[in-house]
Amino acid sequence: MEIKKADNKPTLLELEKGKKYAWCSCGHSTNQPWCDGSHKGSEHTPHVFEVEASKTYAMCLCKGTKNAGFCDGSHSK
Repeated sequence: MEIKKADNKPTLLELEKGKKYAWCSCGHSTNQPWCDGSHKGSEHTPHVFEVEASKTYAMCLCKGTKNAGFCDGSHSK
């Protein structure tokens, strides 16, 4: 399964401290940026993480980030 760009820009989302999130790394989820299990049977796995503060985060949708889950501007390169 090839990685699929879900979009060419990030999405801004309010994330809560202490809650676990599973970011889709393959781009095939229908619930972007979150994993819905579409990667099953492939070499891809979601990136599970928690944030240290409740606030708005820019979440990567191009799947090219070097900071899994979070936009690092890779979509503009």
